[in-house]
Order: sequence, then structure tokens, then C-alpha cells
Amino acid sequence: MSHSLGTDPPTLLAATMLVYMVAGLAWLLLALTARVAPRVSLGLALANVLLAAALASQSLRGQASVWLAFWASDVMAIATLASLRLVMPALSDGGDGGDRNSRRPLAWRSASGLLLPAALALALLPYEGDMRWHTRIVFGSGLVLTLLAAIDAWRQLRARLSIRLASQLTAPLFVIALLLLLPLLNSLHRPTVAFDLLESSEFQIAWGWSMLGLGMLINATFALLVLARVILDIQRLTRRDPLTDVLNRRALSEAIDEEHHRLQRGKPYALVMIDMDHFKQLNDSLGHAAGDAALLQAVQELGTCVRDVDRFGRLGGEEFCVLLPLTDLAGAALVAERMRHNLEASSFEWQGKTWPLTASFGVAEALPEDVSADVVLRRADKGMYRAKAQGRNLVQEA
Repeated sequence: MSHSLGTDPPTLLAATMLVYMVAGLAWLLLALTARVAPRVSLGLALANVLLAAALASQSLRGQASVWLAFWASDVMAIATLASLRLVMPALSDGGDGGDRNSRRPLAWRSASGLLLPAALALALLPYEGDMRWHTRIVFGSGLVLTLLAAIDAWRQLRARLSIRLASQLTAPLFVIALLLLLPLLNSLHRPTVAFDLLESSEFQIAWGWSMLGLGMLINATFALLVLARVILDIQRLTRRDPLTDVLNRRALSEAIDEEHHRLQRGKPYALVMIDMDHFKQLNDSLGHAAGDAALLQAVQELGTCVRDVDRFGRLGGEEFCVLLPLTDLAGAALVAERMRHNLEASSFEWQGKTWPLTASFGVAEALPEDVSADVVLRRADKGMYRAKAQGRNLVQEA
């Protein structure tokens, strides 16, 4: 018997389940061997396996118990989207999963908060006759879970990309949410009944193709999101200092040059040059590991005074610089003084030994006659050396 939509339901069902299982294996290998976004990859592996299991369970209708053929199938379908919602915060993990202490917690509350009540509600409903409430619970829960995942992904990408690009990358998730909305709306005015996946009808074949397409869309969307995150991580590595995670010298120089161009349009800026005091003695006395820890603490203390529009970078060794857009000399001096006070008030301890953390600060304001940003940098540098010469732990201008 031929079918206008291309194949018979058993073959289509088997092919769809095979695609899901292969995709699940691919994501599992990506997580365990390549270590690419491992938590997200494991979530995708679980989602594909659950979706394949849901189809297998649903194909047993008329042969297995109601609990296995109906309830388990519906719950696993919701669990598929719950697993995607669960791991979405891990999309922001850096590198090979990032520092465990800096990872965002998984979305257990929203994932389980929708899955468990839905599973309980389905258990209390009879699987016979009009099944509109079953449809509303399954697709309604899936819709909310998908929207939460889409919004979370958009927020994470928006923090690192333009609104337009973040929207384009997350658009497929919103499309999936729209596809889940359609049967939900249909159930509001039209009764729904259970159907047999293996029944030879054009509706069953169309439904089978839609399930295959939905699974491929989910996998392609997350593959795109993971790829975007990997690219962003690579870009970040080329612009960030590997120890302190502030801008490296090249990225900071580009930011200062860009701000100097704005100076010609009447937008001032200032620089704060920072050099840690007695840092060589710290390294010699406590070791280089202590020196690295001291730099990390210093960056943390100094960073509390940095605005979102400012740029904080490491020039090398124990020397840092802060770019302050739309700031004059007096404003820069105030910022530098707050930094100096915060650093001096902090207490650095290493293996039971305490070491005072202080720094010398040089400030400079860009002037209209400055031909390049290097002129401003040299002035700030002179101010910093002046602070060193006058006893350190001071804020000075050239």
C-alpha cells in the first residue's frame, strides 16, 4: 500500500526513533570525550533518549497497560523538554565547563516544578474518551518549559552579543514553543482522542514526520547554541587575561583607542594606571602562587569601583589600567582613591601569613590636543611613578 506522504507509519516510527538514539549517542560522546559544553550535551543526550522512549511507549497502545502505553509516554514527552530547561543555565559555562565554583546552578526548580505536577495530574485522569485535558497538560507544560529555556538562552546570549544576533540564535526555540501552542489551542474547542501510531493513515504519517522534524529542529537549535558559545569562549580567551579574567593588554588598548576617537566628538575620558606595591617582595617571600592569589584578590577589590561602561585591564605583571569614559580628572581621582582605600583595607592571607596589599595610582584626563591615546597613557604612567616616588599607596597625576 502506497502513501502520499512518503512511507508507512511503522517504518517512519522506527526511523524517527533511530535518529533520536543516534543523536543522543552523539551528544553523549560530545559530553564525555570532547568535553564540549558537557552539562548541555548530557541534557541533549537525555532528551533524545526520552523522546525515543516516549515514541516506543506510545507505539504499544492497545498491547501494553495504560500506565506504560499512555501515562509513561506523556510523562517522558514532558521530561524531554524539562531536561532541556534543566541544563539551559549551563550554556553560560566557560571553556570545558568552566570553574565548578562559577557555574550557574541548573534549573531544577522550574523543570521539576512543572514535570512532577503534570505527571501527577495525568495519573489522576482516565485515558479514555475525550482527552482534551491530557493534551492541555502535556503541551501546556511543554510550552512553558520551552519558553523558559528560550528566554534563559536569550538572556545569556544577550549579555555577550547584540540583541539582533541573540534573537536570531534563539528564534528556533520560540518556533518550537509556537508548534507546541497549536495543539494546545486546538484542544480548547475540539475534542481529542488517543490514536495508534502504527495506524496507516495520512494523519498518522504526517504526525510521524512532524515528530521527526521537531526532534531535528531541537537538536539543530542546541547544536547552534553550543557552537555560538564555543565561538564566544574562543573570542573571550583572545581578549581576556588568563589569570585575572580582566581585559588583556591588546583588548584594553583597542578600547582606549576607540574611546580616543570619541574624544574628537567632545566625549572625554580618563585613565587610571595601577601598579601593585612591593609585589616582587611578595613573590620572593611567599612564592609565585601567593603572588597570583594576591593579584586575584586585588582585581576583586579594585573591580568593585568599576562601572559597567568602564574597561578594566591588565597590562602585564602587577600593572593594571582602568578606562573611564565620560570622566574628567577629578572624577578619575575619586575613583582611584576609592580603589586605593578598598585595596588598603583588604587583608591578604597566605598559608597563615598576612601581607598588606597596596598600590600606587596615576590618573590622567584626555585633552583635545592629545594626538593619540599613547599620550594619555604616558601621563597616567608618570602619575603612577610619581606616586611610587612619594612613598607608594598614593593617587597622583603627572
